[in-house]
Amino acid sequence: MNPLNLKNNTMKYILMLVLGMHMISCTLKQPEAIEQKPNILYIMADDHAYQAISAFGYGLIQTPNIDRLAREGVLFENSFVTNSICAPSRAVLLTGKHSHLNGVLDNNLPFDGTQQTFPKLLRQAGYETAMIGKWHLKTIPTGFDYYRILRDQGEYYNPFFIGESDTTQIIGYVTDITTDLALDWLKSRSGDKPFCMLLHHKAPHRNWMPNLKYLSLYDDHDLPVPDTYFDDYETRSAAAREQKMEVARDMMDAWDLKIKPEDHDIDNWEEKGYAWHYGKLMTDEQRAVWDAHYDPLNEIYKNSDMTDRERAIWKYQRYIKDYLRCIASVDENVGRVLEALDEMGLAENTLVVYTSDQGFYLGEHGWFDKRFMYKESFRTPLLMRYPGMIKDGKVVTQLVQNLDFAPTFLDLAGLQVPEDMQGLSLLPLLKEENPGDLRKSIYYHYYEYPGAHMVKRHYGIRNDRYKLIHFYYDIDAWELYDLKDDPDELKNLIEDPDYRDLIQSLKDDLKQLQVQYKDTINN
Repeated sequence: MNPLNLKNNTMKYILMLVLGMHMISCTLKQPEAIEQKPNILYIMADDHAYQAISAFGYGLIQTPNIDRLAREGVLFENSFVTNSICAPSRAVLLTGKHSHLNGVLDNNLPFDGTQQTFPKLLRQAGYETAMIGKWHLKTIPTGFDYYRILRDQGEYYNPFFIGESDTTQIIGYVTDITTDLALDWLKSRSGDKPFCMLLHHKAPHRNWMPNLKYLSLYDDHDLPVPDTYFDDYETRSAAAREQKMEVARDMMDAWDLKIKPEDHDIDNWEEKGYAWHYGKLMTDEQRAVWDAHYDPLNEIYKNSDMTDRERAIWKYQRYIKDYLRCIASVDENVGRVLEALDEMGLAENTLVVYTSDQGFYLGEHGWFDKRFMYKESFRTPLLMRYPGMIKDGKVVTQLVQNLDFAPTFLDLAGLQVPEDMQGLSLLPLLKEENPGDLRKSIYYHYYEYPGAHMVKRHYGIRNDRYKLIHFYYDIDAWELYDLKDDPDELKNLIEDPDYRDLIQSLKDDLKQLQVQYKDTINN
């Protein structure tokens, strides 16, 4: 053999060997890209009822951008909160613990920022974290690389945002501005780290001030009045009758219904609120558009000769239209965020969550607000999209709670869920067709009484068919509902002898949950 040929063949062999090893090396490195930590984008509205998302099938409004998450991800049909009120719900989200353990029982108590939260744990694991929008926990956020939060409840028009170094008023509409700040932060990142961003909207919280461009939405027709709007609470306890959250009785003309006070020597709370939000905070240009819309409609109302029933329905129409107009802006801005994720190439590796801090009454039982363990305020919308894990159009019917969010995010990031977190990771429900029962029942406890809306303190248990509630403090009343035969919870079965054994069984299960969650009840 020619020595030159031998040398050439040897060199070819060595070259092929080197190339082969390089290809193997590249192949071995590929899973690192696949296993890149997922981003987490948690979008939470305030008081967004599941009835006001078209994917849930109630027909009140079209929400195509929020619905996109249902089409491309998963919709949870049975998602609930542990305590249906703003600040406590936010504390449960952060800690994965019930209110009695995280310290925020009601809206009056500050959140202890020194305690363990899932953003802190993600940040320690290399995540970049941000909190933008409504915070409402009375203390400065901790565990975040960046925050821009609304002061207190926030303002719909020209809101003030608190940052690490200053508080700044930004001219415009709060839902648009909150989204602007979120997108600015996303686009300013270096991209080296995975991110977790909490994007919290003020809307559609009371007093439901729509964006100017949506003021005329629904002006051409009335919306359907709920079948239970004129509920008489016949079989229920005094708690249902003695609340202060009826649309017809308890809404304020100036604050809630946008009827300008006649006397501008303003000396009561709702008129002071009207003067501040509609007068001092709005620019002259904004106020001119606002008045041009509402003033003629209010004159018709003031000069009409309505019966009490007709007046109650008029108030409902004013309320529900303004509420849904606020939702229209939320949906529009969810669309902006989803488009930005697409444009930035982040959609495939980002878990997007859309939910609310609790449910809300849209006239059911004649009510607005939340707080009760009854269906409309206890149940909350929940949708998730993560293309790397969730099949398109998936529907989950199992019982889940906001208690589960923190464990889910940590589990998704590959982190150990702390033993003192009381929620459960939802990843098994997202990954598998039949993961088994996550839980058989869920626990609820509401504390803020006496207080706003005067909903009495209560706790309870819900399983896949029944709900048992105990109202206490200045009352001792039990209520039982068969959710299959009575989905509107109109017939309290607590005195029915046919349910005696079931009631005792549910009370036993309730006591077990209280022990499990370390909730000591002082009746």
